[in-house]
Amino acid sequence: MRITKYTHACVRLEREDGGVLVIDPGEWSEPAALAGADAVLVTHEHGDHIDVLRLIGLGVEVYVPEGVTFDGLETTQIAAGSSAEIAGFSVSVVCGRHAYVHDEQPSCVNFGYIVDDSLYHPGDALTVPDRPIETLLVPMYASWLKTAEALDFIRAVAPQRAFGVHDAQLNDRGLASINSWFSYASGTDYQWLAPGTSS
Repeated sequence: MRITKYTHACVRLEREDGGVLVIDPGEWSEPAALAGADAVLVTHEHGDHIDVLRLIGLGVEVYVPEGVTFDGLETTQIAAGSSAEIAGFSVSVVCGRHAYVHDEQPSCVNFGYIVDDSLYHPGDALTVPDRPIETLLVPMYASWLKTAEALDFIRAVAPQRAFGVHDAQLNDRGLASINSWFSYASGTDYQWLAPGTSS
C-alpha cells in the first residue's frame, strides 16, 4: 500500500492493483489528493476533515459515520463497529467521539479507520484499537491535543511505524519540535511526510 500525505489530516492510499482510497480530504488539503479516487472515507464532520463543496462536484462515493449528513452531498453511512470492502481495501471502524475540546464545544461522533488490518487513521480522537497496528497516523497538533497525550497514544497503540498528521496549524518551529519529540520518545519508527510525499 502506498501512502501519500496531503495537508493536515488527508492521506491517499493506493493499492498495487490501482484502487485509490482517500481519508479526510478537508478544506485545507490539496485537490490533487482526490485525483482518480475510487472512494473517500470521512472520520467526522469538521471542515478540516471534509471539504463538502469539493466532494459534491467529485462524483465519488463518500463514506461517513452513521448519523452524519451534509447538505447537498450524497453519502454512504458506515455503522459503528462494522467492516466493509471499500475501493478494494478492507476497512474496519473504530468507534469513538471527538476528543474533548472545551466546555462550550459540543462533541461529535468520530470514527477511526483501520485499513487492510495494518494502517490506522484515528481522526480527531485518541481511541486505541483492539488489535495490533503496523502503521499509525498520529495527530500532531490541535486545540484538543497535548504533545504528551499524543506520545502516550503512540505508545499505547505500539505500531511498527508512525506518521504525523493533523499538522496544518504548525509553523516550521512547531513541526520541528513535535517531530523531535515523536522521534525521540514515541518508542517507534516515526516519520513526518511533507504534503505530497509518499511512503
